[in-house]
Amino acid sequence: MQARVTAILVAHSGAAYLERTLSGLSAQTRPPDSVIAVDVASADGSADLLAAAGPAQLVAAPGRTTFGGAISHAMRVAAPAAADNEWLWLLAHDNAPDPAALEQLLGAVEIAPSVAVAGPKLMRWDQPDVIAEFGETITRFGASINLVEGELDQAQHDVQDDVLGVAAGGMLVRRSVWAALGGFDPGLPSVDASLDFSIRARLAGYRVVVVPGAKVASIGGPEQFGRRSVSAGRRARIARTAQLHRRLAYAPGAAVPVHWLSLVPLAILRSIGQLAAKRPGAIGGELSSAFAVAFGRTGVGAARRALRSARRLGWASVAPLRMPPAEVRERRGQAREQLRQPVVVTQDSTRAGFVAHGGLWVVLLAAAVGAIVFGPVLGASGLTGGTLAPLSGTVQELWSHVGYGWRDIGTGFVGAADPFASVLAVLGSLTFWSPSTSLVLLSVLAMPLAALGAWFAARRITERPWLPAVAALLWAVAPPLLGSVTSGHLGATIAHLLLPWLLLTGLSSARSWASAAGAALLFAATAASAPLLVPALVLCWLALMAARPKSIHRSIWIPVPAIALFAPLVVQQVVRGNPLGLLAEPGVPVGGAEVSGLHLALAAPGSGLHGWSAALEPFALGTSAPLIVVAALLAPIGILALAALFVPGSRRAIPAMLIAFLGYVSAVAAVHVQVASVGPTAVPLWPGAALSLFWLGIVASLLVGLDALGRASIPLAALTGVVSVLVVVPLLGVVYSGTATVQPAGRILPAVVTAEAQDDQGVGTLVLTPEPEGRLSATLERGTGTTLDDQSTLAATATGISPAERRLATLAGNLASHSGYDAGTELRRLGVGFVVLTPSQENAAVRQRASDALDSNPLFSPVGSTANGLLWRYDDLPDGATTTEHASNTGTPLGLGILIGQGIVFGLTLLLGIPTVGRRKRATVSGSVAGEPVDTFDEDDHV
Repeated sequence: MQARVTAILVAHSGAAYLERTLSGLSAQTRPPDSVIAVDVASADGSADLLAAAGPAQLVAAPGRTTFGGAISHAMRVAAPAAADNEWLWLLAHDNAPDPAALEQLLGAVEIAPSVAVAGPKLMRWDQPDVIAEFGETITRFGASINLVEGELDQAQHDVQDDVLGVAAGGMLVRRSVWAALGGFDPGLPSVDASLDFSIRARLAGYRVVVVPGAKVASIGGPEQFGRRSVSAGRRARIARTAQLHRRLAYAPGAAVPVHWLSLVPLAILRSIGQLAAKRPGAIGGELSSAFAVAFGRTGVGAARRALRSARRLGWASVAPLRMPPAEVRERRGQAREQLRQPVVVTQDSTRAGFVAHGGLWVVLLAAAVGAIVFGPVLGASGLTGGTLAPLSGTVQELWSHVGYGWRDIGTGFVGAADPFASVLAVLGSLTFWSPSTSLVLLSVLAMPLAALGAWFAARRITERPWLPAVAALLWAVAPPLLGSVTSGHLGATIAHLLLPWLLLTGLSSARSWASAAGAALLFAATAASAPLLVPALVLCWLALMAARPKSIHRSIWIPVPAIALFAPLVVQQVVRGNPLGLLAEPGVPVGGAEVSGLHLALAAPGSGLHGWSAALEPFALGTSAPLIVVAALLAPIGILALAALFVPGSRRAIPAMLIAFLGYVSAVAAVHVQVASVGPTAVPLWPGAALSLFWLGIVASLLVGLDALGRASIPLAALTGVVSVLVVVPLLGVVYSGTATVQPAGRILPAVVTAEAQDDQGVGTLVLTPEPEGRLSATLERGTGTTLDDQSTLAATATGISPAERRLATLAGNLASHSGYDAGTELRRLGVGFVVLTPSQENAAVRQRASDALDSNPLFSPVGSTANGLLWRYDDLPDGATTTEHASNTGTPLGLGILIGQGIVFGLTLLLGIPTVGRRKRATVSGSVAGEPVDTFDEDDHV
């Protein structure tokens, strides 16, 4: 009896492809006996096209109907089966068959009665000679895999016959088998639906074959049915859900509880693996698929019952058709090898090389200058002056000051650490044997490190190979950098070094998760070092997302580590009613000078105009001479930066000048905002970090201008290099002249106190310092003294005096004068064992009065004069008075929770940022610089 074929054509908003499919169907050399068309709530002209084709039946299905569900709708209106030799030919709107496709399929099944399912060779829609899919199978662990995919069709696979599964598009299936197996599993709406059906047919005792001569053009996989496009994350989620559903459906009954319990833990482990492989977009799919299968949304129970009712053979019958583990490993190795193949791109052969085009030599020159300029501090164990102070003596102590806990500064309090404490902990850990040494090395290496970062950042935005060397020079001798280093503003120095790398990774974040993670870490470190820059950085981040909306899924995460770092401090400052305190410069409280807007425009963060005021003072040229000299020297740089707005390629100069504008506005705001206090005096912020941002925009715009000026750019670039060095010449000698604020660190407290603190870390030292106008300031130091990582902007920006500070002030006032005040109780309460009266020229009378009062006080024994001042000991401090236990950063649930939360955020960001997959290299068609590596780009999104 001749076979009877019913073609079922399903369309879901596929008018763009349906016409070709209908043409192929009508042109069959062996036409189907009946055609049933199903329209799934199409929003285009699909229904009209189906009606015009004149099918035997036209069925309308609801909008959320799957391909398998649409087939079931068609079967309800199909004529009853008259014999066993009836077949169903399944087609979607984007499955255009070749004229001989059905004839070839029927020819294969008619000579093999045991065959119940036959699949065609699916070809790419727009590449008819490339195989889209030809047969399916599964691995040992149940993952589905296409046997042939993306290969040029040269009949190399035409010898294949029996397979484990075939695709749904173009499948020819015996109608009785379709009915017996219940059609496609409703729990598999797209991916693996046909594979699962084929496996169940195999277990029911039938064969599944592919027919090389039958060809059907296909636009994409089953997950694209009814969709214009499917994201990689959605595709991964659908595939993973299908795999887990099949795992539970196929598992022996005794193993089902084990598989079910492992779903969520395994999803978490796989999520970590996805993050390491730079596929964070797949994490949501991993978790959602595990929960969907675990809590019954896919109907595992119904799938197991359907399989059990039709199964006639054991799993051993399909084992030979699984892909062997060795072949799976080979395929994965080939995929990795393909990613390592060079990608040929058109590229100028004059691409900047770090060695060939002067980058290395500028860095080495900057290193030599840095070593000479900061030679006097090279042998120091630490630095002091400005915001600087020695760090804690061990790495453990450094890390104990991050997070939330007891802040041992002054009388002490419980609060959030400055985010900068984490930066200091990382910095000090680099020289773990002596954490304070890292501060010395940073000062000495600041210039070469700045040059290095600027060179790589400039190579990204310039075309001429020698311009990055110019940028490296300008950034290494930038006035804000040298001004910050010589005046001891550590946070501004670190921000200057990080800004070029932040620019580079930020621009690259659009195409690489690793770059986005690097930008996130650099954003956090820069914000922690210079909170003043946070508003400008946030605006730049928003501009980046607006300029590149297609990569917003990567760039939106850039501020997350900074948010995690700042959150505890933000909450505490807001609760105290002092949100502007978040902008305070971290470190030892010190004020910035009141600088005019004109001076800021000349990139001068402090008074003195880069040292020119002092340098020209002996010549008695007048107060305006330094201003004229600095303005004249910087004029070529400013003119070229502004001219970049009017030359070809000015589109690149506009964002650079906007960055400069943000930096300048931030600097102006800094000198007008007073959030911290030094003693009783409120002081403005140091604008150095903001001027670094300003200088970054100026340099970037200048490079754009030089890029467009042709041959004239060479002498102009030389001029800018010369004047940039001349501007800072006075700053290069301040360490030798003794006018630099930063100095080698000695002991914070006298040697006697330091020796005592070795046995009693909690011993307190009351430090009295005479101030102008008859005032006397009092601070309480613990142990060997307050270190840099002990400092807290919560203390520096406090808007009132705490009860403990009031008691300390009362104690200091009475000790510095003759009174009947019984200080013993308060001394024991505060754990004070020593009193230091610092040398001061501000108010000799106050100092003398305090010295006389302490000498005559029977509670104290004079120790004598030390390098830190006059010293007295309080002998009646009982044992244990200074051993009060305070909560560490892990000593409270809140502190521990904050550390865990921050650790998770930074751990995941580091995992995402560390290169853990191969990188493909660009191969230039016009050659590359000899001896230089070719440019590379991350392929982490495709691995």
